[in-house]
Amino acid sequence: MRVLPSERLIPGNNEGAPFPDSHSELPPVIRRTEFVAFALAGLLVIAIAAVLYVGKAFFLPVVMAFVTGTMLSPAATFLERQRVPRPLGALLIVVAVTTVVTFVVALIASPAMEWSSRLPEFGAQLKEKLHVFDRPLALWQELQAMVGGGSEALPSFQLPKFEWVQPTLEFLSPTFTEFLLFFATLILFIASWRDLRRALIMTFSDHDRRLRTLRILNEIEVHLGNYLLTVTIINVGVGVATGLVCTLTGMPNPAGLGALAATLNFIPIIGPIAMFAVLVVVGLVAFPTISGGLIAALAFSGITFMEGHFVTPTIIGRRLALNALAVLLALAFWTWMWGPMGAFLSSPLLIVALIVKEHLLPADSPQPPQA
Repeated sequence: MRVLPSERLIPGNNEGAPFPDSHSELPPVIRRTEFVAFALAGLLVIAIAAVLYVGKAFFLPVVMAFVTGTMLSPAATFLERQRVPRPLGALLIVVAVTTVVTFVVALIASPAMEWSSRLPEFGAQLKEKLHVFDRPLALWQELQAMVGGGSEALPSFQLPKFEWVQPTLEFLSPTFTEFLLFFATLILFIASWRDLRRALIMTFSDHDRRLRTLRILNEIEVHLGNYLLTVTIINVGVGVATGLVCTLTGMPNPAGLGALAATLNFIPIIGPIAMFAVLVVVGLVAFPTISGGLIAALAFSGITFMEGHFVTPTIIGRRLALNALAVLLALAFWTWMWGPMGAFLSSPLLIVALIVKEHLLPADSPQPPQA
């Protein structure tokens, strides 16, 4: 009698039970080629990150110019339809944006320079007002001593030293060469964007790939332009509301504080936190009581809560939904990579990555079979 392979007898088994067919229960095997591909992809990502980090002086202004130019490209197209030559339109747009930015910086810089020259005086005033925290800190010290903590004396609330001011300004201020490279690249990019896009599309020989590239570029241009417009309008509204709150509460220089709030709000998460800290410090210095100095900061936190949870998701979320975790990770990565300008670029670069992912890996593409 012929014995089938699946019915072979187990040695020592008098009952003649067949071998179990266990081929389907084996775990999936990772082939050597797949492992090498994953390793090479990881090394490529690490190498690209290292090059971007080391070459910050070159890549940051260039990428900043590319992203900003893509955002401003619809305005250049509009001027071109009005019979304005595109190179002239690019120059006019850059000059207009530079004028607005210079005006905002002037509103912020004048009081900032005045306050920075009086930091020791303001620090003494702030330290005097924060003596109210001496008792809670002493109680906390006693509690630490009871549970076995440190026993070092903590006589009063200590303020941080102001040696961080100069390194911070050096970190925030790009060099003249970076400024020059940014503006030159921005003007040339806007002026030649149509030709650059055509050259990029014609790089591919296949018709489907050309069409896909055209769709990706068009969608990136539309989404980044809408992002800049809507975020600018929202942040201007936040700045105006902050200025009004500062005026009503009697804060010094409400126009500068409102301009600073609008500017910092371009940086997700970090910007509103930094503005809240600024309002707390200014309020504590300007007002005789701690409660009076915290009114403007608390009102600003209410404004940013409404803006972050209702206004911005309602407007931007309809166009392109951004996952909160992805926004946080992109913000942390690009801030570590390129500092404050990287924080500003984090959301636009995330939008570009999501658009490319949606076109190259669409949701309705065939999925691998389940194991």
